[in-house]
Amino acid sequence: MMTKTLERLTTQQAMPEATKVVIIGGGIVGVSAALTLAERNVPVVLIEKGHIAGEQSSRNLGWIRKTSRHFDDVPLALAADKLWADMPNRIGHDLGYNQCGIMFLAKTEEQMGTHEAWLKSVKELNLDSRLLSANEVNNQVPGGEQQWAGGIYTPSDGRAEPAIATTKMAKAAIAKGATIIEHCAVREITTSGGQVSGVMTEHGEIKCEQMLLAGGAWSRRLLGHHDVSLPTLPLVCSVMRTKEMQGPTDISVGGPDFSFRKHQDGGFIITQRGALDAHITLDHLTIGWKYLEQLRTQRRFLRVSMGKHFFDDLRIKRRWKGNQLSPFEQIRIANPAPNSALNLEALTNLRNAWPAFEKAELDEEWAGIIDVTPDSNPVIDHISRIPGLTLATGFSGHGFGTGPAAGHLAADLVANTSPIIDPTPYRFSRL
Repeated sequence: MMTKTLERLTTQQAMPEATKVVIIGGGIVGVSAALTLAERNVPVVLIEKGHIAGEQSSRNLGWIRKTSRHFDDVPLALAADKLWADMPNRIGHDLGYNQCGIMFLAKTEEQMGTHEAWLKSVKELNLDSRLLSANEVNNQVPGGEQQWAGGIYTPSDGRAEPAIATTKMAKAAIAKGATIIEHCAVREITTSGGQVSGVMTEHGEIKCEQMLLAGGAWSRRLLGHHDVSLPTLPLVCSVMRTKEMQGPTDISVGGPDFSFRKHQDGGFIITQRGALDAHITLDHLTIGWKYLEQLRTQRRFLRVSMGKHFFDDLRIKRRWKGNQLSPFEQIRIANPAPNSALNLEALTNLRNAWPAFEKAELDEEWAGIIDVTPDSNPVIDHISRIPGLTLATGFSGHGFGTGPAAGHLAADLVANTSPIIDPTPYRFSRL
């Protein structure tokens, strides 16, 4: 299920014969890139197989953070902070952006040591992150009944509302000249003389000079069809939203086995931060070895299962022709069922820590697919095997927060202009 609060967009269905840039994927990264290019008067057409923000861009937690990111990934997060803050002026709409601060809690001294090590690793970046004592945690988030070893807090981290952000940005992109076409699946990338020349969609071909693939968890399948191996694996995150209630703080808080953040409607977004569902697919068996280091440190977070999902995935095509039905028409929107047991675990753990959540009532729950790379950093780079193709995908569950900057960077690469930050950490070749 998807969140019932998602704002929908109505787009044109008339497809132009040609444009300068085609963007595949209507999540926050693709939409941000379209907005950036439209502002530069670059002709751009964004094609989405389902509807704008139908998958992870509306199903994430809405956190916008620098805390605990890889050192190389922090500059993108810093750039995103500025873009989020300026977005209401840029597009004429509030997206719920609030620098409420984000706090991660430590139950043990070992967990506290992890926070301390991260803070030392980013010391030269001069962030406002700081370690908290147990008393400071209690002062910032009063009413708790659990003893914490401490925590780490970044006041400039924040949140925005995934159910409206990408849609509002898409409306602004259209107003500034971008063309967005929903319910139109791309079947193949077409080339001429070894160079991108267009895309074959279910409704015909669009010619173009440059292409950006921002297809999230679907990017691996489209690239695989063109003999480019992108190592990403799917994980499923389940989320719940409560009805309006009085909570202990406006700060977004991540504990070892729960997280919560205030929602604009007065409730709270809650998840089991210590668990993700890993439904085994053929891809897990073929490229899982690339994830051995991640498994060594994070296997306790994974709830692994093998069964129906494996066979459902096997039935999805890996090869097809441009005049044949593609996987992207078979499944317009990836819509995994939420794991209600995980959500209940999270709420139980949260109630044990802050009794104020005893009054929490479920309003809705949903789940989304996260596309994870072996090092948990995305790919934002040109694809040398297919000149003219740029890739922006593999955001590993934290793409919403950096989405405006990631889309901006992708637009810079597509247009061959000075990049907003150094793209080197996101090169494809590292994988």
